[in-house]
Amino acid sequence: MKLPSILLGRKLDSHKGDYGHLLVIGGSPGLTGATALCSLSALRAGAGLVTLGIPESLNPILEVKLTEVMTKPLPETKEKTVSLKALPTVLEFSKKIDAFAIGPGISTQKETADFLLNLLPQIDKPTVLDADGLNILAKDISVLKKINAPFILSPHPGEMARLVKKPLSEIQKNREKITRDFAGAYRVVLVLKGSKTIVADQKNTYINHTGNPGMATAGSGDVLTGIIGALLAQGLSSFEAAKFGVYLHGLAGDLAAQNKGEISLIASDILEKLPEAFLTSSDFLQSGQN
Repeated sequence: MKLPSILLGRKLDSHKGDYGHLLVIGGSPGLTGATALCSLSALRAGAGLVTLGIPESLNPILEVKLTEVMTKPLPETKEKTVSLKALPTVLEFSKKIDAFAIGPGISTQKETADFLLNLLPQIDKPTVLDADGLNILAKDISVLKKINAPFILSPHPGEMARLVKKPLSEIQKNREKITRDFAGAYRVVLVLKGSKTIVADQKNTYINHTGNPGMATAGSGDVLTGIIGALLAQGLSSFEAAKFGVYLHGLAGDLAAQNKGEISLIASDILEKLPEAFLTSSDFLQSGQN
């Protein structure tokens, strides 16, 4: 396995623009933490710049939560979720970025769903979609056929069941086949989370062996979305970003469990161990394991 250059260190004359600009879109009342975890993990995973697009009335909350992450207040609905009116703003801002991470805390409010389903076919940058973004997509899966940009979906088994309209039990019994079939049918990279997370595209499959049951905790998936988004912004292919993302996320979770135990593990513990995960991952990556 070839080690991505971004994991080997940085040249002396680097500047933040060399390492990509990620736009995270999400957030709704009660779910600002999801966007904060996603945005911070993206910075910890090496993105040079991260901007968080958030409903405008929630912006003051995120400006308190976040220091290094920039925020972009977006037009909102009466429920304080992202409005369809945000579409021109996001499309114009997308000219400045290198990748999207969409979905953490975004809600499934009807107008927000309309915003997302109109946005996705117009995106021309690599994108990772997660959380309620997936639940919105499940309402009109045909939108995937209209997307031309590199695209990653990262469902947990319940979200996958909604995407393919099959029982959860069937998803769990046929994890690898369902992942490969979906990735091939829709020309995307699919990350089916869970024990031994599976990553597949039209040609390749990777089964991850890092991680532990303590990572089954609120916000863990938001951290993963940020990591994958950051790797996309830094120029990795969709499959590489997903593969290395799930590996590093699981490794950070394993390192956190060594200190906190599985029962007490929370998502911010995973986030805090990301630097150590990057520092200790080189041997695995160079060993040729897959």
